[in-house]
Amino acid sequence: MTNKKYQIKREILDQFEVEDSLMTLSRQEACRLENPFNKKLLDIFWFFLLAVLFVMAGRVFYLNIVKGEYYREIAKENSIRSISIKAPRGKIYDRYGKVLVNNTPSMDVVAIPADLPAESSERRNKVEEIAKILAIDKNKIWEILENVKMSSLSPILVKENINQEESLIIEEKKGEFPGFNIEKNAVRRYEDGFIFSHILGYEGKIRVEELKDNPDYVLTDYIGKQGIEKAYEEKLRGKNGARRVEVDSMGRTKREFGIVSSEPGSDLILNIDAQLQKKLFDSISSVLEKNQLKTAAAVAMSPNDGGILAMVSIPSFDNNLFASGISLDKYQQLMNDPFRPMFNRALSGEYAPGSTIKPLLACAALREGIITEQTQIESRGGISVGSYFFGDWKTHGFTDVRRAIAVSSDVFFYSVGGGYGNVKGLGMEKMKQYYNLFGFGSATGIDIPGEAKGFIPDENWKLEKFGEKWYIGNSYHASIGQGYITATPLQIAAYISVIANGGTLYQPRIVSQARNLKGETENYSPRIIRSQIIDSQILKVAQEGMKMTITEGTAQSLKNLPMEVAGKTGTAQYGGEGKTHGWFASYAPYEKPEIVLVVLVEGQGEESYNAVPVVEEVYRWYWENRMNN
Repeated sequence: MTNKKYQIKREILDQFEVEDSLMTLSRQEACRLENPFNKKLLDIFWFFLLAVLFVMAGRVFYLNIVKGEYYREIAKENSIRSISIKAPRGKIYDRYGKVLVNNTPSMDVVAIPADLPAESSERRNKVEEIAKILAIDKNKIWEILENVKMSSLSPILVKENINQEESLIIEEKKGEFPGFNIEKNAVRRYEDGFIFSHILGYEGKIRVEELKDNPDYVLTDYIGKQGIEKAYEEKLRGKNGARRVEVDSMGRTKREFGIVSSEPGSDLILNIDAQLQKKLFDSISSVLEKNQLKTAAAVAMSPNDGGILAMVSIPSFDNNLFASGISLDKYQQLMNDPFRPMFNRALSGEYAPGSTIKPLLACAALREGIITEQTQIESRGGISVGSYFFGDWKTHGFTDVRRAIAVSSDVFFYSVGGGYGNVKGLGMEKMKQYYNLFGFGSATGIDIPGEAKGFIPDENWKLEKFGEKWYIGNSYHASIGQGYITATPLQIAAYISVIANGGTLYQPRIVSQARNLKGETENYSPRIIRSQIIDSQILKVAQEGMKMTITEGTAQSLKNLPMEVAGKTGTAQYGGEGKTHGWFASYAPYEKPEIVLVVLVEGQGEESYNAVPVVEEVYRWYWENRMNN
């Protein structure tokens, strides 16, 4: 039994020994199948990695510690800049190709704040030195610099349009004035500035407050300020180019990396006839001088498309003063002038239109059936309403509508406007409706800024304004273009064009086309505000009445002209000294109108017709130089 147990145990033990041997054999066999890692290769890898890190650390130490100051100075002294190349501004021509606005070379001194000496005392010394050379107040330079960051790379204007002597001195001593540079530019040259200034306006350096609305500009840029220059700024400006350069700490160019060329602005061709403009300006100036008067305005317009042929406002100013940088003394002189030479009376002046409004009222009365072509109204020198007397400038007797226009009968138009006797009258509501229809009381939309709207009152307005009801006397005044009514010379010209052309109200326009460098042309087509305003037969009555103004009415001095003219005189009282504004509104030739001409002379005597001699002289010139040439 014992042997048997021992035998079993031995078998089990032998079994474990065999299995253990097999396992040991398997581990040994596995070791022989694997590739052992090479320790020498691992050591080389770690050595290489440490070497690279050591080299990199050494290079960083060398650049930052050993050569750090050197490279910091190099970085400070050399930088890449983009220097603007100003685009030439577009030229402006009259309708016949005469240059009205050109460009002339100019040089400005500018400062780059970041390039100025870092030391405050040194910077102050340089500012004082440059101020002496340029003969300007050093404090003005400081005021400019105090409002900008000294790290800014944007150029700051120091002085514009420097002379040649100043330019040579600064160029010669350029190394002594770090941060100060001469920038080439071009300024506008306005031909006959006094004659065209209210049309063309002017350009000048952009102001800080203007930059908010023009973020693409910098303080050394020019921008249109008034007139065409302002209205068509986007067309005229063009696109600036740039030079990429490397500059040193003195702002001197070391290397160029390329140039992007500028693109000139588009040229503008106007509807303006330059010779007609000069003739009109000279004729008015002569009449004013002869009669010791100071102020006047005139508009010449094509009745067939709304093109403005001439626009005069006197007194005027020389817009070249602004283009070249006007002095404070001259600017204050212009601003303090009691006759306001910078005020454009032709489109911003609001005046009582006087009797020039009567052809319009005649059309309204005929259309509304208030009168017929045969209706006769007697003028005995005025009419009485209660204790009030509304006078006529003359006793006209019986007149029909045509003759009433020709002799300018106030009683006739009192009657058709406010009503009298057997004539019902339009009333103010209807009168306002027709005044508005012909363009009064709202801007015409001419393509230069500053236009006034004029004013047409009504009953509610008077009640709200003065706390008074509307009286029949107010309607009488409104029916002859006085009282609360105001209009601009431009509005009068637009309304007369409606009568001349048969019923179309055009939007007046000064610019006819824009032409870019490639020769591509953008035409500004005529714009119609309203058409077929009044029946042609009714308009014919107004036309015939205006023709009779010349043949047998208040402007008979024009009947000897070589072409037939239709017109209407007008006087509008103002103040309490017997002064009037004298109007003459007309068109010619009568059968095929080419030109509407409206002239206003301010402050003349009560019985004067100073506008008529101007019209006579200008129409004679027009016949000889435009129609018979």
